[in-house]
Amino acid sequence: MPPALAQQWDNVGLQVGDTRASVQSVWVALDPTAEVVRAACRRNVDLLITHHPLIFKPLTCVNFHRPVGAIIELAARHRLAIFAAHTNLDSVAGGLNDVLARRIGLRNLKPLEAAGQSIDSAAVEGIGRVGDLDGSIALEALVAGIKESLGLERIRFAGDPALPVERAAVCSGSGGSLLPEFFSSGAQAYISGDLRYHDARDVEAENLGLVDIGHFASEHLIVEVLAGRLEKIIAQKAMNVTVKACDFEVDPFKYR
Repeated sequence: MPPALAQQWDNVGLQVGDTRASVQSVWVALDPTAEVVRAACRRNVDLLITHHPLIFKPLTCVNFHRPVGAIIELAARHRLAIFAAHTNLDSVAGGLNDVLARRIGLRNLKPLEAAGQSIDSAAVEGIGRVGDLDGSIALEALVAGIKESLGLERIRFAGDPALPVERAAVCSGSGGSLLPEFFSSGAQAYISGDLRYHDARDVEAENLGLVDIGHFASEHLIVEVLAGRLEKIIAQKAMNVTVKACDFEVDPFKYR
């Protein structure tokens, strides 16, 4: 997860902690919420790796009575380091977007927005992915398959339910900013989270499909994957370090 692959506006790497401290216990989670950090501290975890950064915008003060300040204070008292791998984990080859695309069933993957290169580049690093399905499938059937493969309670989509889809694009997290890249990608459907009403109207006007799986669902699947990869690396190096995927995070949105 090279830091250089992160977007310029992002903040990745060590958020809280001592680079000289030893590590024997690692947790992997999506968010550094108070609940996750408290649980990690209770279990004497040394390093918490999250996808979303704890410190995203520059802090002008650290107030222990505010949410971020309270987390920093708790982590510091318990010597818990917090490390974020955000858009660099989205962009890297084999990272979050590759995992999401393959889970949906896409192959022959290319970046939707390659890292410093055009979409026609052979590069495998960049934001989003675009790839081929195994044949043509109606948009409504694609949506049903995504819902099943990701274990979703509900899913939103826009476009003609009968629209034939052979090629699809994905972007984990909030993907609305990449709609122009989707329109020029040759894909018939775009799968992402946090998509807006006017995004749906724009896609509908182009006679294409839009699938909103939600921010949490598009990213939480990396937690188990990343924990498993770290376990293999640690085992190969014969290091005395345990790795655990945080198993109690849930989508903050509730549905009725």
